[in-house]
Amino acid sequence: MTATITDSHCHLDFPDFEGEIPDLINRASAAGVARMVTICTRLKNEPAVRAIAQAHAPIFYAVGNHPMNVAENPMASVEQLVTIAKHPKMVGIGETGLDYHYTAETKAMQQESLRIHIEAARQTALPLIIHARAADDDMIRILTDEHKAGAYTCVLHCFSSTAELGRAALDLGFYLSMSGIATFKKSQELRDIFASAPVDRILVETDSPYLAPMPHRGKRNEPAYTAHTARTGAEVFEMDYAEFAAQTEVNFNTLFSKAAVWRAS
Repeated sequence: MTATITDSHCHLDFPDFEGEIPDLINRASAAGVARMVTICTRLKNEPAVRAIAQAHAPIFYAVGNHPMNVAENPMASVEQLVTIAKHPKMVGIGETGLDYHYTAETKAMQQESLRIHIEAARQTALPLIIHARAADDDMIRILTDEHKAGAYTCVLHCFSSTAELGRAALDLGFYLSMSGIATFKKSQELRDIFASAPVDRILVETDSPYLAPMPHRGKRNEPAYTAHTARTGAEVFEMDYAEFAAQTEVNFNTLFSKAAVWRAS
């Protein structure tokens, strides 16, 4: 019997998956991936992302403006996010964050957007979903300052940043999510960062259609492949796969408590 896990971050509204959702769900189920959270990266796309979650029992969704998109989309408001969060299958705020690798010229807008999403996470008690790339110092500063101003929960999705950002996030009580990057041969430093983290603060994800794990690297990613990342996670924490899978389920249900309640009901 396959151990149950959750793909905590994927993008099922992307054209890569058009017309394939039922088959994706079946393949995911066969691999033990019983739930998935599909992430809206532009607020204007929320209706389409919501429709996917409404149509398929295993799928939940989260909403935000991706930091790389802030310049080309209207700034989200706290009120908009709080209103959308009333939907029973809307379980997270984001993804939001900072990305200075490609879009450093919009850093001021990114920071403003991030703070708006943090406030929405506070008001809704839903977890903040963070994208962080080449912006560790500002990310640590903003997450820490905002947490002092009022607590909120958070996951650093597809974590591949420095040990300093990882430690700062963990010190705030946040979670780190392991993606296919952790399975790559050259990712030993990243695996070491995960190994130093508490296992009760770890999630697994695909970020599909991107970043397919080994042995599918270079191909389109999909939720079923979360199992490959989870097997790497089990090795990193020197745990039996079923034990590690069960721990990530506890972690997901703790952080994404709205999804856990929906499933139980």
